[in-house]
Amino acid sequence: MAQSRLFTLDRLRFVFSRIKERLWVKPLVLCVLSIGGTFIARLADDAGLSGVLPEVPLEAVESLLSIMASSMLVIATFAVGSMVAAYASASTGATPRSIPLVIADDVTQNALSAFIGAFIFSIVSLVAVQNELFDSAGLFAIYTLTLLVFAIVIITFVRWVDRIARLGRVVNTIEQVEKAARAALDRRRHAPTLGALTLSPHHASDQGVPVFSSKVGYVQHIDLETLQSRAEALNCHVTVTALPGAFVSTSRPLVRIEEGIEEGIEEGIEEREAFKPDAFSRAFKISPNRTFEDDPRFGLLALSEIADKALSPGVNDPGTAINVIGTMVRLFTLWQSPPEKDRLRATDYDRVSVPELVIEDLFDDAFTAIARDGAGMVEVSIRLQKAFCALAETDDKAMVAAAKNHSRMALDRSKHALSLQDDIDAVIRAAVFSAP
Repeated sequence: MAQSRLFTLDRLRFVFSRIKERLWVKPLVLCVLSIGGTFIARLADDAGLSGVLPEVPLEAVESLLSIMASSMLVIATFAVGSMVAAYASASTGATPRSIPLVIADDVTQNALSAFIGAFIFSIVSLVAVQNELFDSAGLFAIYTLTLLVFAIVIITFVRWVDRIARLGRVVNTIEQVEKAARAALDRRRHAPTLGALTLSPHHASDQGVPVFSSKVGYVQHIDLETLQSRAEALNCHVTVTALPGAFVSTSRPLVRIEEGIEEGIEEGIEEREAFKPDAFSRAFKISPNRTFEDDPRFGLLALSEIADKALSPGVNDPGTAINVIGTMVRLFTLWQSPPEKDRLRATDYDRVSVPELVIEDLFDDAFTAIARDGAGMVEVSIRLQKAFCALAETDDKAMVAAAKNHSRMALDRSKHALSLQDDIDAVIRAAVFSAP
């Protein structure tokens, strides 16, 4: 039986992902380290190294710190302006759903943190030097640290210039969304039920006592550790009915709790003194927005939105839609490939049942909008049929059925949207594999 722990790997991963989306975290850490570095330099004086280390003129240290303080403030301001422009570009050119991924870009966050940290370091060190906090050893230590910070800032700035030139561009955004979707799909591929028991397809949907949410929004994360511990305390079984990404209201159950699995319990779940619905609902992190980490369908949906926006008359960029279709094929190929045995997650929660993702739902998220709005473009329609053909050649029966079904629907849309018979014939030839 699983033991309840305060922190699990899944919970820490989810919290860490949320922290990465906060722009102030890394700059705050660098600011603390910068202030600490200034006072650590004082240890050189306390260690009695004045007779060993070379002397550095006070004017040279003050001049170097003054240059850094004035320049870093300008660069930091410029960095913030460039980042805001990149975020706006990602929102208008791709999809607003990609903004958290653009904000979480490590190179950009590291650059902003380095610039602000260098500014704080120079200001604090300059104040300390002007107030004669250091002797000769301390001045040498501050001078050395300043040169080191300069080197870090230059390297960071060069890397950041290369990244900011591409940050927020559609191609770069597609790569970031694909990376997030791939990670979520790969985790779910190795843990189809999140480490719980598989929910039987014949399980009655209204079986058990329902527990409802007190909030309206999307499920971002499920703490199965809490559900397992509460189920053990009540000697019952919990069936999850709302996976990450599901939209829940106060009338849609999050879980259903079934009676005790051992004999000797006469009263029902609701009559037991230990039964507290809030203890189960607290296991669900519900927010107004969806996230990528535990919601593979959200990554596919975001990619579909990027392609759909590119197909709009105002943008008219079928090349981007074709690029996204290729990305979808890569992701679904990953999904149907056998998981590595050494990464398969064991059944850690034997009192919790979780449904698996349905491949037809994944296809709906990925291809429906593209097939609808790209039906009038022959190049998009043909590429879409080729993508379905590639996915229909896999060994996954469910994926083959979904690919053929969506191929037929896309073909019907193209027949109604295309006006030239030659174009229609070209699409029909590409979709011949799905003919009944």
